[in-house]
Order: sequence, then structure tokens, then C-alpha cells
Amino acid sequence: MATTRKATTHWEGSLLEGSGAVTLESSGIGTHAVDWPSRSEQANGKTSPEELIAAAHSSCYSMALSHALAQAGNPPQQLDTSAEVTFQVGTGITGIHLTVRAVVPGLDADAFADAAETAKKNCPVSQALAGTTITLDAALAE
Repeated sequence: MATTRKATTHWEGSLLEGSGAVTLESSGIGTHAVDWPSRSEQANGKTSPEELIAAAHSSCYSMALSHALAQAGNPPQQLDTSAEVTFQVGTGITGIHLTVRAVVPGLDADAFADAAETAKKNCPVSQALAGTTITLDAALAE
């Protein structure tokens, strides 16, 4: 069964002087301010397309890795994943870096690294962003 999620953005003005608000329609969890300075300089309490991509990627990757580990007989006790999306003015998104730290009882570092890399390749958001360089730093938590 396919699902569809929806977000909408209302924008007023030009790129450099304007501003907008993105509403997460499907979940109803909020409306968030966006503008060019928050994308190209400092966030200043506003979000950006790159931050929203980072949220999508970190959560999707965590789900993919959790599933892969459980399917292999080693369900994780805990996964902490961050995604950093780099945006360069004039170029666009230049890369995404995933970092994951995990507690997976009974799994050694090499097996975890293999599972983490496989999850990166199989995560639906990674696949959707396949034209972007995606790097990974994966390790078991100490």
C-alpha cells in the first residue's frame, strides 16, 4: 500500500528579501518559517530545505538500519543518527554526511559497519538522493 505525505509552503516576495512558511500538512505538527538568510547563512530560528532533508534522511536511515539489524538477528537496543546536509550558494547541495552510534548487543564492529553501509545504500531517502555524495561514519557506542 502506497502512502503520500504532504507539506506546503507559502512564500511572499523575492528570493533575497522574501520569506515564507512551510507547513507539515500530513502530520499537522507545525508551520515553520523559512527565508534565504536562514538557508544561506545562519538558521536564526528558521528552518531550511536542507534541514528538512537532514531530518528525513536521519530518520529514514535509522529505520533502515534498525530493520536490517533485526532481520539479521541482532535488533539494536539504540541508534543515534545525525545527518548533515551541506548547501553551497550558487552550487546547491554538495553532500550529506550521516553519523550513527549504536548499541547492538552481540554484534562486532565489522558486522555493524557492513550493516550500516548496506542500510545507507538501501534507505529510500538515500536512494532518492542518489545524485548527491553521501558519506557515513558508523560505530558501535562505547
